[in-house]
Amino acid sequence: MKKKVVVGMSGGVDSSVAAYLLKEEGYEVIGVTLKHLSDEDSENTNTKTCCSLDDIYDAKMACFKLGIPHYVVDAVEPFKKDVIDYFIGEYSKGITPSPCVVCDEKIKIKKLAETADKLGADYISTGHYCDVSYSQELGSHLLKLSKNSAKDQTYMLYRIGENILKRMLFPLKNFEKKKVRGIAKEAGISVHDKKDSQGICFAPEGYKELLKRILGEKIKPGNFITRDGHILGQHEGYQLYTIGQRRGLGINLSKVYFITGIDSDKNEIILGDFEELMKKEVELTDTVFLADIEKLEKIKLFGRPRFSSIGLPGRLKKIDNRIFFIYDEENAKNSPGQHMVIYYKDLVVGGGKIIF
Repeated sequence: MKKKVVVGMSGGVDSSVAAYLLKEEGYEVIGVTLKHLSDEDSENTNTKTCCSLDDIYDAKMACFKLGIPHYVVDAVEPFKKDVIDYFIGEYSKGITPSPCVVCDEKIKIKKLAETADKLGADYISTGHYCDVSYSQELGSHLLKLSKNSAKDQTYMLYRIGENILKRMLFPLKNFEKKKVRGIAKEAGISVHDKKDSQGICFAPEGYKELLKRILGEKIKPGNFITRDGHILGQHEGYQLYTIGQRRGLGINLSKVYFITGIDSDKNEIILGDFEELMKKEVELTDTVFLADIEKLEKIKLFGRPRFSSIGLPGRLKKIDNRIFFIYDEENAKNSPGQHMVIYYKDLVVGGGKIIF
């Protein structure tokens, strides 16, 4: 009897090829597309973002070409609550959010797992570039880095629990993107040359314009100040800036300044030298670990404090139920609200949200 697998179909080339490869391997494949945005919001998106009505159509056409069933699952309300409202709320606190990490955990993978259960599917699959491996050493199923390091997406999926992770299939784990597009073209899948999604799907106009539209008069001008309170100029509203930023401040100064702090209560943004951004250790909250913390404290680890960063060596430390990542060397890659993903060799062991 064929094993049944639910494939998350975004309307892009990666998920389409994932479904194609699984069907070629003999699985009974079911395509599932999540509807994240209302019809009105979908019409306001563009071809560079995911979640539009066009993407749902592309997913349906890919499934038709592959001869597999296709379902659309409504996720509009939870997406608004858990992703969009969270996004707005974090910026309102002067914190830089990670909406895609939250979406993968609370919307995409969760909904796919629920749908798989309803349809009696054995497995769940997506077009992410990563792998799953069982570690005898750590005693757990863990995400594993893709061989295509340039496209690796383990960072985004680090919060998936083991009960779901051990059911997941990642057909693109060893592929280069050029090869994936070639497979799609040869299979006659129309999205073989469709551009990759970029930016934030619910903010095609850019995150600042979204914040201005939703927060309106809550965004008010305030002061740029030094750590000792000296006023350097005015900003447009603290919600529109992020820690570590140095470009786009809109003021002319005699030296280069970086945003080193944001005080949402006072509507003030603190400017300082690059050295003030350097951190030897960061605290993590809302943590998820798929391996025993006591074991992890004893081994060499790597921390990725943002999606675009490489792994930086360090170690975990648990003190009175608080979790810290201590770097071997100081760095300026950290920002409150971003997620630190922890690796042991090429395996994801967990992570959490950075707080200072």
